Amino acid sequence: MFNKLRSIFRQVMLEGSDGGAVDTPSLHLAMACLLCEVANADHDEDPRETKAKQHQLVHLLGVDDAQASQLLAMAQRQSKQSVSLYEFTTKLRSLLPEQRYALIEAMWQIAYADGVLDPMEEAVIRQVAELIYVDHAEFIRAKLAAQPAPNVLPKE
Repeated sequence: MFNKLRSIFRQVMLEGSDGGAVDTPSLHLAMACLLCEVANADHDEDPRETKAKQHQLVHLLGVDDAQASQLLAMAQRQSKQSVSLYEFTTKLRSLLPEQRYALIEAMWQIAYADGVLDPMEEAVIRQVAELIYVDHAEFIRAKLAAQPAPNVLPKE
């Protein structure tokens, strides 16, 4: 009985990591889903956010526009069916710290794309950062890096 429990425990601990194997399509889809989650957090579908999602996927994953569009279509469907962020974030814990930071910064870029930072968008990004082990200082650094530059007019 002890061996059976140990076997079940190992299986649960390795779930989502495929025993250490890297599943790149699954990682890419998880990232795309999180970008969709941020864009959908304010319940307002803005074309600027859609364009930002496309741009960020191309930048983050090194894919072309057609691949990014296809990935976003799949991600949008999966995001609508999801019940929590956990199913996406468990796959992303294996990323390098700089990759996790880049994802958080991309999420901020999408949140700022429509010119309004909604509290729900920030809450989604905060939760994702915690779930993929991005510390608060890096969370804030990503937020500041993604903020649009203020429109400062030169003095005459």
